[in-house]
Amino acid sequence: MDELNKLSSAALDASHQMAVSAIDGPMINKDAPFSPEVPSDLKKSMPDLMDRFSFKWPGSKPKDANPEDHAVWLLDNTAFRLPQDEEARKSLKLADPKTTRSSMTDGSVPNGSAPWHAEYVAAYFIRNSGRDVSKFVGFIAEKLNIDGNDEGAMSLISHRLEPFLDTVLPNHLVRISVHKTEEHTLGASSYQGISAQILPLHFDPQPPPITSQPFASSPIVPPTAGISSTTVLAEPEGWAIISDIDDTIKITQTPSRIGILHTTFAEPTPQAVEGMPALYAHMKTALQEPAFFYLSASPYNLYPFLKDFRNTYYPQGTIILRDASWQNLGGLISSLTVGTQEYKADRIVKLHSWLPQRKVVCLGDSTQQDPEAYGESARKFPGWIQKIFIRKVTGIAGMDEAEKNADARFEKAFQGLSREMWHVFTDPKELVEMVDELVEGRSS
Repeated sequence: MDELNKLSSAALDASHQMAVSAIDGPMINKDAPFSPEVPSDLKKSMPDLMDRFSFKWPGSKPKDANPEDHAVWLLDNTAFRLPQDEEARKSLKLADPKTTRSSMTDGSVPNGSAPWHAEYVAAYFIRNSGRDVSKFVGFIAEKLNIDGNDEGAMSLISHRLEPFLDTVLPNHLVRISVHKTEEHTLGASSYQGISAQILPLHFDPQPPPITSQPFASSPIVPPTAGISSTTVLAEPEGWAIISDIDDTIKITQTPSRIGILHTTFAEPTPQAVEGMPALYAHMKTALQEPAFFYLSASPYNLYPFLKDFRNTYYPQGTIILRDASWQNLGGLISSLTVGTQEYKADRIVKLHSWLPQRKVVCLGDSTQQDPEAYGESARKFPGWIQKIFIRKVTGIAGMDEAEKNADARFEKAFQGLSREMWHVFTDPKELVEMVDELVEGRSS
């Protein structure tokens, strides 16, 4: 009887997955245009994640998130001042005031003045909806040669897997409180369970000459059902850091499928790349509180994991992740390894629209396509990116070091740029003096 029930359950899961793909599949893919399909060989070697997507019936009206059943993550962000140029403003795609229903916390109507704007990104899930957790935990443990009787290791894998197993929640809204000063409605969430809108801030958190501290925003749901965000302020001028995460500042071993599984699900404490925390602390001081953007090809399911890592080792800043989920665990690996240039170049265009007058330093590594993405962006926006630092990665299984670390590869990626504009390094200490030269104006 148990075996029959399992077969029936598997048949229902397969039917649900096929139905979602047939009805909503095209829109699911449209919602995340820079997120790759899982390659067939990878899909065959990794387990399917059932019930990742809910049906979104055509014409259905958005619903409010229910704190008893739903979890909402509000991602950290950066507030910026709107550009003066009208065409530049149009490109920002500001939220429609009719849908955000903005109000001050005392119920009054905002006065219309909005000195700051910020993109608020929220991820919606159905809480505790993941099924067959033990099956996936066992799969990863077997792949990593972890003893199934090791309760601590198995518990860690289960905890890290949860955001990949819970069903994403489309077509829902959430009311958020910003700095305990004003409220907005955010949504509706996409087929991927994501909503992203540029909202106005109808208060000035930085009255001169006081230097503002980061402030918090929270979903108006019980704390157990949400993650609050922290907003930092970025004036139009100054410096900004655009940094990759995996194998630039965090050991991930992206060329290795087993390495990705180990560092994501089985490593109790993620490892920072040696010397990078000290470098970033130096940049924070030398460049006088630059705006930090951590641009990763990781899926948004890893946000709590990466936020904890950033908080442990690096300055506060906005973590930008792929806005897609997959119905196969191989989506994690393809997210980190496929189509990263197109995805990162697209996100950098967005950052330029927010802070076109800032001077930018880009940091990445040689495992994927950081050199190509940064080179493309530097040519697209001449004078905006001041320096590009690429970490030369070695010693990872599955990586063709001769190709990835070849001088010809870097020269092609940065074709048309001044040779002084980019530098490939192995020891972060090499970059300290170069950062100081940027401040002193001794570097192009």
